[in-house]
Amino acid sequence: MAAVYKSLSKSPKKELNTNGVPVKKKNKQRVLILSSRGITHRHRHLLNDLYALLPHSRKDAKLDTKTKLYQLNELADLYNCNNVLFFEARKVHTTSELHFPGNCLRGSRPILSFDATFTTSPHLLLIKELLTHIFSVPKGARKTKPFVDHVMGFTIADNKIWIRCFEIRETAVTKAQHQQSSNNEEGEENKNKASKVIKTTGEKGGGGDTKISLIEIGPRFILTPIVILEGSFGGPVIYENKEFVSPNQVRSELRLSKAGRYNQRSEQRIERQAKKGDLGLRTGQERPPGELEDKVLFA
Repeated sequence: MAAVYKSLSKSPKKELNTNGVPVKKKNKQRVLILSSRGITHRHRHLLNDLYALLPHSRKDAKLDTKTKLYQLNELADLYNCNNVLFFEARKVHTTSELHFPGNCLRGSRPILSFDATFTTSPHLLLIKELLTHIFSVPKGARKTKPFVDHVMGFTIADNKIWIRCFEIRETAVTKAQHQQSSNNEEGEENKNKASKVIKTTGEKGGGGDTKISLIEIGPRFILTPIVILEGSFGGPVIYENKEFVSPNQVRSELRLSKAGRYNQRSEQRIERQAKKGDLGLRTGQERPPGELEDKVLFA
């Protein structure tokens, strides 16, 4: 983590070969994907979706321990990977399964689209660099196809990172459809679909209108940054999210509030029974004789 931060702060320097020509650096990123014990079928589906989207990744068996995370570094060295995507099962909540109409070629390379908010603070720049290392498929990596047919969008909203995947679909547009689309009111956009009409030139010099649309294909998930450590799965904390509240703490406060209401009702019930006992109104209890009763007056 510290090496990534230093590389971002330094100005890039171009390497030159013996002839003085700049050498083009190769992207040699490889990602190791694995999880801890205790994941459910929904988590496995998410891991399989990410593995299908990242042809330069490799899956491994589940990690048996949750405390000795430094073992992940040894696994990464063993599989010749310089990035690790580790999912730890701690009461992860997932939404119901969504059916998206889009599709993309397995093994194709994505276009990464980052929100402008990632450039506003140093920790977001660091997170952007990490996400780029993980989701940027190197050219010529194993199991890759020479196509770019989908876009991965990273957006900051509510102090969380929203990740969505879209298919790039191109369709030919006739003159009637182009005229009809130009007459439609602007601002009507589909929730999972955005389109744009551009003019292209064919191989024989003929031009035409092509409609480029983005159709969501999934998976979609949200990441909440909690802490950033200086080292790989260890070291001092260089960033901490002060606004993060653990879901366990929220559930504990809800249980305490319910327990407080229950204790208040229990005390009221005890006080009510004590008053009934003083008045002799409790079931099965004999009322003490009063001062004006015949037994007391004519005793």
